[in-house]
Amino acid sequence: MRIFDPHIHMTSRTTDDYQTMRDAGIRAVVEPAFWLGQPRTDVASFVDYFDSLIGWEPFRAAQFGIRHHCALALNPKEANDPRCTAVLDVLPRYLDKDAVVAVGEVGYDSVTPEEDHALATQVRLAMDHELPVLVHTPHRDKAVGTRRTLAVLRECGIAPDLVLVDHLTELTVTEVADTGCWTGFSVYPHTKMDPHRLVQLLKRHGTHRVLVNSAADWGRSDPLATRRTAEAMLEAGFTADQVDEVMWRNPVAFYGQSGRLTLPVDGPDTPDHREEPHERPGDAVYLGNSIARGE
Repeated sequence: MRIFDPHIHMTSRTTDDYQTMRDAGIRAVVEPAFWLGQPRTDVASFVDYFDSLIGWEPFRAAQFGIRHHCALALNPKEANDPRCTAVLDVLPRYLDKDAVVAVGEVGYDSVTPEEDHALATQVRLAMDHELPVLVHTPHRDKAVGTRRTLAVLRECGIAPDLVLVDHLTELTVTEVADTGCWTGFSVYPHTKMDPHRLVQLLKRHGTHRVLVNSAADWGRSDPLATRRTAEAMLEAGFTADQVDEVMWRNPVAFYGQSGRLTLPVDGPDTPDHREEPHERPGDAVYLGNSIARGE
């Protein structure tokens, strides 16, 4: 089983987590920029953080045979802090980096005018840089925040193909799916979603344009949540192909629209072999915009 976790915060995790993830079949991750728990007080803190996400963390992941990409943004919570808003001026130079496959997390925390501005500005930056967007829907007033998110996306004119709306629940998935955006579900202990609820959603809504992530971070979270969900899908009667669609092909298709996605190549210990499921972390294949065109 191959797994791509499309939303996980490995900065907050240990090397033991990387090893257990690798053992569980996780071969690629995307780490979105997020709130670290302690408020940052200066733009320079974000610069150091962004540098870590495009430099140190991919190196750390590679030691365990996991391909690491990132999404960068001013997160919704800190968009309300005037000390941090200048991050919007720094961000464009980072969006040209090869390791950056999306703009995110953007969206809402408290649905404030400051968050409106940050969301719209960053969606337009994504459009300027031809990058997908990863959207965080708020933990409070989720339905209200999700509707406001969809309204801003329409106002900006971004193509729904380029938008992943995350942290969805039973109350918000239909409205998002109807727009043509990709739907994201975070399997996170005690909040958001659990594997069995998600299986029921997949039975009702199907596997098309669905991404499942762990959102594992510094809180009580599980970096193997994607694996546990895959197993729950199989137990519920989904086929191995459907599991592969959700856990691998869908995140590859979404982030592949950036033209920057690189992934481990499966094959035995011969340089040109690409068929058998034997991972070699040193090899990579470039997945450009041909994925988005279905080539």
